[in-house]
Amino acid sequence: MGSNGDLNANSQCLNSTGDLVLDKAISQWMTWDKNPQTREQIESLVREGRVVELRRRLCSRMAFGTAGLRAPMGAGFARINDLTVIQSTQGMYKYLSKYFPDLKTRGLVIGYDTRAQASSGCTSERLARLTAAVMLCKDIPVYLFSAYVPTPFVPYAVMKYGAAAGVMITASHNRKEDNGYKVYWHNGAQISSPHDKEILHCIEESTEPWTESWNMDLVESSLLRRDPLEDVCRWYMEELNTVCFHRELNTKSPLKFVHSSFHGVGHNFVQRAFQQFGFPPPIPVPEQKDPDPEFSTVSCPNPEEGESVLELSLRLAEREKACIVVATDPDADRLAVAEQNDNCSWKVFTGNELAALLGWWMLYNWKEAHPDPADTERVYMLATTVSSKILNAFARIEGFHFEETLPGFKWIGNRIHELTKAGKEVIFSFEESIGFLCGNMVLDKDGVSTAAVVAEMAAYLHTKNLSLKQQLYNIYEIYGYHISKTSYVLCNDPPTIYRIFSRLRNFGGLGVYPGLCGDYCITHIRDVTTGYDSSQPDKKCVLPLTKNSQMVTFTFQNGIVATLRTSGTEPKIKYYTEFCAQPGERDISCLEEELRKVTTALVEEFLEPDKNNLLRRSV
Repeated sequence: MGSNGDLNANSQCLNSTGDLVLDKAISQWMTWDKNPQTREQIESLVREGRVVELRRRLCSRMAFGTAGLRAPMGAGFARINDLTVIQSTQGMYKYLSKYFPDLKTRGLVIGYDTRAQASSGCTSERLARLTAAVMLCKDIPVYLFSAYVPTPFVPYAVMKYGAAAGVMITASHNRKEDNGYKVYWHNGAQISSPHDKEILHCIEESTEPWTESWNMDLVESSLLRRDPLEDVCRWYMEELNTVCFHRELNTKSPLKFVHSSFHGVGHNFVQRAFQQFGFPPPIPVPEQKDPDPEFSTVSCPNPEEGESVLELSLRLAEREKACIVVATDPDADRLAVAEQNDNCSWKVFTGNELAALLGWWMLYNWKEAHPDPADTERVYMLATTVSSKILNAFARIEGFHFEETLPGFKWIGNRIHELTKAGKEVIFSFEESIGFLCGNMVLDKDGVSTAAVVAEMAAYLHTKNLSLKQQLYNIYEIYGYHISKTSYVLCNDPPTIYRIFSRLRNFGGLGVYPGLCGDYCITHIRDVTTGYDSSQPDKKCVLPLTKNSQMVTFTFQNGIVATLRTSGTEPKIKYYTEFCAQPGERDISCLEEELRKVTTALVEEFLEPDKNNLLRRSV
């Protein structure tokens, strides 16, 4: 590490460029940061005169995105590290103190995953302990888990303890360089507006770390720290009984299952959930069973990418003669499922296909327990607006209620809370990016419970000589084929993204959206970024406005619905297309070809990947 004299000389050298803002940011960082590894990163950049990189790291702050912060680990105010986590927690303390007069009795729940970065000394556990230290030094009780846990355990614990809020240190399925600070509100759902904006404002007012904020010894010495691990594990596993319907049948099932935890937290918890359901524990993928922050066996730690990243799981299943693979993402809140076909190939279910199966399963068992059709009036299912409309088809025929929310489980979680307070029962919710919630014991997506539910559904169907795939086609026969395509392009340049969506809003002149895509006629357009909806009499969108993210939905004359939107956590423009056929339409190849043509036109004409240097999805 260089001396302060060297650093000051280098800072003054930078000063000569006239960049006083950057010079002040460097000075603040070096004064406030007590982590020698991240201090050295900034010192090294100063010595090398890397002004652009210094400005990128120090002259902007992380913004609250999908219910919190997510960014690369490393030095700088724009990254996840000791100092920015302390600053964020000080802002949290300030806001919670104003909002909850009883904060000193409610406390805060803190959990973490297994991410780590040697070069910055950042581990999720260390960041969680610093989060706890900030609260403990202000005499706020903390429920800090003593070991890594699935993300759903934090909102579950928030509800069980009546805590003011919860923080989970995780970047879920993001690349290994990233980490995050995910915040839950007292109702157990991810925070939403205006709390996110108010917390960010409080963070900006509390940037200088308090001396005691660095005192991680408080985690061991303070009487205000409790370890909720044993209690929450026990309560959670017992409460899984609310979504287990055929335990006795499960104990006799001949089916074998393989589970991959994708180098994350899921192994122990999925093992216990299967046992709670009466199954033997699933066969773990040995190379992916234990935490590995390098995610050494997968190209990216996201099971949603399909067969290419499930390779080890599928090969193990073939050797073990297991017909079903379940894979939880690194923080175990999402679930991928694959089933072996008769010809020994594998069917990897999309999030929308799995939701059709799980929605059918939850409704089937609910109706078995509630034979009076009048009871259906209080039943709800929820999905995000970019997800399949299959649940809406269920609702039209079966008589329950279906609602759409904006993308992101924070919208689903908060809506479940509202409906439950009103005496309604939400029995299933999902988002197409393999996020599912069976029942409502947690107000967030949950890969652990869903893995066990999928196993039970498969075991039940096996007694009827049906596979998951066969049952999916049975569902489509009754409710209409719903064929969808979901993918993305990568774009690391925010101005390009803005230009793409601005062009759509002025496609046929100022304020005129496109009327055609290729040869296909567009009948309605909804733009939740601007609040426009051509299908409404007043042209105003019913869904809440999302000014800070881009999302435009096109409804075509042929019945296809397509959405373009930016990701809240990654540099992606995602696209979603779905053909919602009527019951009785059985020419699947024709439907698929029509969907393919519309999807291709949507990407090529509206996103212009080659012109805009967009990187197409490679797997």
